[in-house]
Amino acid sequence: MADLYVIASSKPWNKYLPNNLHAATGQRFQLISNPAEITVEHLTELSPRYVFFPHWSHIIPADVFQEFECVIFHMTDLPFGRGGSPLQNLIARGIYETQISALKCVKEVDAGPIYIKWPLSLHGAAEDIYLRASKIVEKMIVEIIKTNPQPLAQSGKPTFFKRRRPEQGNLLNAESLEQVFDMIRMLDADGYPHAFINVGNFRLEFMRASRKADSLIADVRIILQNQKTEENK
Repeated sequence: MADLYVIASSKPWNKYLPNNLHAATGQRFQLISNPAEITVEHLTELSPRYVFFPHWSHIIPADVFQEFECVIFHMTDLPFGRGGSPLQNLIARGIYETQISALKCVKEVDAGPIYIKWPLSLHGAAEDIYLRASKIVEKMIVEIIKTNPQPLAQSGKPTFFKRRRPEQGNLLNAESLEQVFDMIRMLDADGYPHAFINVGNFRLEFMRASRKADSLIADVRIILQNQKTEENK
């Protein structure tokens, strides 16, 4: 009987992973999108060989990663950039090429040993980058399943990112057109608060930016400042 593997993700760009992975490996895959289902009791019923966490923003309970082999995918060349909002923190630092690190989950955040690393371009809107990353993660999962690599301890001095806050998307903080462009595109994905400017009683939210020689073109949504958008709830 084929082994079973769990894919834990609530992001829309990962919903096709189980079917794609089954087609590529012939193994069985179970998608879990509800954090409440990441428990030892539920996973024991499934008895997975690995539990993969592509783009998972919730805490993984200690008893889960102690009982099961849990694989996290982090969008930096670890140990550089441990912590939250890796995509946004990289682009804010002018870094446009990175590695996706597949690592074993341990108690310390993003400090586990590394299975494999594969390159990722950070050009384009955040939604495009996440879709691109999902395809790479899919291939990384296939590689891990086929080769069962022994994870190796991280090497080098770690650096840390802080999770970015919605107010950091205020375009008034930008000092150049390039910064404005990067701020808009790095937040242009489903579920993220868009880059914005407040004007009087209104908030202008920007998306789908394109860079021109001496200007930017972008779509804008105008809402009342006290109107809660779905992204900011």
